[in-house]
Amino acid sequence: MSSNYAKAAKLNHNGQSYTYYPFNAVAEKYDVARLPYSLRILLENLLRHGEEEFVSDADIEALANWQPKADPDKEIAFVPARVLLQDFTGVPAIVDLAAMRDAMKDLGREPEKINPLAPVELVIDHSVMVDQYGQADSFKKNTEIEMQRNKERYQFLRWGQKAFDNFRVVPPGTGIVHQVNLEYLARVVFNNDDNVLYPDTLVGTDSHTTMINGLGILGWGVGGIEAEAAMLGQPVSMLIPQVVGVRLKGAIPEGITATDLVLTVTEKLRKLGVVGKFVEFFGEGLSQLSLADRATIANMAPEYGATCGIFPVDEETLNYLRLTGRSDEQIELVKQYMQEMGLWHDPDDKEAEYSDILDVDLSELVPSLAGPKRPQDRIDLTSAKSAFDNLLDEHKAQQEQLIAQFEEEGGHTAVGHSEAAEQGEVKVNYRGEDFYLQHGDVVIAAITSCTNTSNPAVLMAAGLLARNASKLGLKTKPWVKTSLAPGSQVVTDYLEQAGLMDDLENLGFYLVGYGCTTCIGNAGPLPEPIGAAIKEGNLLVSSVLSGNRNFEGRIHQDVRANYLASPPLVVAYALAGSMHVDLYNDPLGQDKDGKDVFLKDIWPDTEEIQQAIQANLSADSFKSKYADVFKGDQDWQGLDAPSSNRYEWPDSTYVRKPPFFDGMAAKPEAVPAIEGARCLVKVGDSITTDHISPAGAIKPESPAGEYLQEQGIKPGDFNSYGSRRGNHEVMMRGTFANVRLKNQLAPGSEGSVTRYFPDDEQTSIYDAAMRYQQQGTPLVVLAGKEYGTGSSRDWAAKGPALLGVKAVIAEGYERIHRSNLVGMGILPLEFVDGDSADSLGLDGTEHFDIEAVSEQSRRIKVVAKREADNTTIEFEAKVRIDTPNEYQYYANGGILKFVLRKLAA
Repeated sequence: MSSNYAKAAKLNHNGQSYTYYPFNAVAEKYDVARLPYSLRILLENLLRHGEEEFVSDADIEALANWQPKADPDKEIAFVPARVLLQDFTGVPAIVDLAAMRDAMKDLGREPEKINPLAPVELVIDHSVMVDQYGQADSFKKNTEIEMQRNKERYQFLRWGQKAFDNFRVVPPGTGIVHQVNLEYLARVVFNNDDNVLYPDTLVGTDSHTTMINGLGILGWGVGGIEAEAAMLGQPVSMLIPQVVGVRLKGAIPEGITATDLVLTVTEKLRKLGVVGKFVEFFGEGLSQLSLADRATIANMAPEYGATCGIFPVDEETLNYLRLTGRSDEQIELVKQYMQEMGLWHDPDDKEAEYSDILDVDLSELVPSLAGPKRPQDRIDLTSAKSAFDNLLDEHKAQQEQLIAQFEEEGGHTAVGHSEAAEQGEVKVNYRGEDFYLQHGDVVIAAITSCTNTSNPAVLMAAGLLARNASKLGLKTKPWVKTSLAPGSQVVTDYLEQAGLMDDLENLGFYLVGYGCTTCIGNAGPLPEPIGAAIKEGNLLVSSVLSGNRNFEGRIHQDVRANYLASPPLVVAYALAGSMHVDLYNDPLGQDKDGKDVFLKDIWPDTEEIQQAIQANLSADSFKSKYADVFKGDQDWQGLDAPSSNRYEWPDSTYVRKPPFFDGMAAKPEAVPAIEGARCLVKVGDSITTDHISPAGAIKPESPAGEYLQEQGIKPGDFNSYGSRRGNHEVMMRGTFANVRLKNQLAPGSEGSVTRYFPDDEQTSIYDAAMRYQQQGTPLVVLAGKEYGTGSSRDWAAKGPALLGVKAVIAEGYERIHRSNLVGMGILPLEFVDGDSADSLGLDGTEHFDIEAVSEQSRRIKVVAKREADNTTIEFEAKVRIDTPNEYQYYANGGILKFVLRKLAA
């Protein structure tokens, strides 16, 4: 097939000739310059693949003729240049590839056909936990524990390095995937083996893959199953999106951090509504933002709901490439290629067309935090104390209601000793100090996460604030678990050069690891006296972290209020020790002379921060720390790993052969109707993938905990759900196991609880699902708005699929999770015309019949029959299989089966 638009051209650079695909032929008919930057990158992608079967000239014309206000309805194929993984999502992805090799053998084909075609890079960053803190050897001890716990997983990854081409692993203890990507892995412009130049693009198995958008690189998070398909050469199927422009103007006031900016942008874009849309930043305010600031804003695209949050490539991009040690040759090539392509940003360029525009005046920013359980719920720092007081009032009212309920039933309270609970404080002795732990106390203060630790301005600010506080004799409160977990080794390098590590350590912020830690739920255990006091008094305690996620039950199971804040505010709250302290008007403590010290007394000014950056951050540091980035230490190099092309599946509680391909036929059966289904879970709005498939601690009394103990694993060696994702037996039992999940089928309960019908018996969700499976009863989930927000967690679709869930009926979905459901053969349906489960009178006790879906289905009929009163509720639901390709995935029982059959054929 020949394209009228896919015309290659030559670019000469420093005596070398390169091939590239300019917009010239398209520009003869269409005004390409009016297109947003991100859509021009997609257009280049179509042109370069214009001679392949999955791209037509009609696709190219549809994109070139993009109408900003039109509802997306045109499907195109996107071929990312590379795939990025982290270990929590990467291990199950490689497990699936290993299982696909076995399935290829079973189908009589060559197992080696299962091999990544695009470069795949995996960074091990999610497995380190904050077991040790507040001591000089915390990093060493945590790293040793990490290697002991995860040996089987890491041996498996070492096997994958040998067995698969195009697959590289960055060993543990190096940094966070997104920061390593930004500082080292990113190319900006790709140059393949055939000397073809094209924009660096990617998909990643972590929702914060969007951080790389700050460098002008188009990429976003997908589920592991979609990433696996991309690895194996399957284009990413997508609708041409709407693009929202964010016009930045004004100047950033003194004392405002990049964190304050991103929390404000997140709040505003969530209110505007950008789910499934691209977001682009432009305007005169761009000049106010460093590349690190841009990356901070881009990082949190999942929090404001967008597919991406991209910035253009300009001189600031080149400055960052220079700072991070990229070669002059690469930097010059980036500029020449982007200019030739019309992808280079000049402040005098005409404004692109956008579907909508949001104006953000940087001069109006104020110090902010977000919480207590959603990143978009921004709070002015001046209002933080009163906001917490309101939260505490709600908590006390719920507590009194529970006490009254249990006393009325003649039982004991479920909220600890009623006297301690009523008083709101518990006396504690810890590390030789006596104190009262109270409602509102900050028990975790963590400088963590890719979002902020990639930004030298906020890290230097934290260090300088710590220095100023230490000089005055301020100390961290004894109940605060402090930690410093930066995203790369460069961070500690420049903090040490600036002499600020000593000051941070003086306040307890010792290095605990180079990884996600607290933000992913790896906060580690609270000290036993602190945890016991929280339970005894049913205390509403808090965490403050410089992360991007604070969903219920994610940070720590005993900590109900979690706040996102800048690194310097994390240090400030560690000093204050409580959310009851008004950081504007109340003292953080007293100096050596007993004089009150306020936040304004120790907050560093912008000029001081910039001077510290300029004096202590250089390209040499980046070159040094990334010189042997794939090598790893002796423990990593010494791991034994088989060298077979098919994995031998040893007896392991970490890595087991998944059942996804068991008994798979060469061709799929016809798509069936769903008949006589029962509701397994009924939930409200904003259910996150953490609710569906938690990543944190495994409780001993949970189905997953009981399984591990049956395998001879002691609770101290459980590790986390995230680290066990290579074992489907754990993950099935951990599905819907978040301790804060409120299943409306079991009112008043929290956690993995449901009712099993027709017996009306209350039991664990896993046990109920297994009993339904034995009877051959399909299952459904009923949900509200924004179902599946948060992490791009494929196990939030894999787990329900293995439990027997055939359909989800929700008021709305987050982008990645909807795609993951289709990718696992689960039917995503959406209530229409303002309907909801509650408005239709569905209480989850019904039998559900759902007609079979065809490729043409846009709406289908659902019939719910309730035995109790012999009523029938019929309603229409929108089929959220959004593209023809997605229908093929669904009809095959999932994207991996589709790809496997295609390769086998």
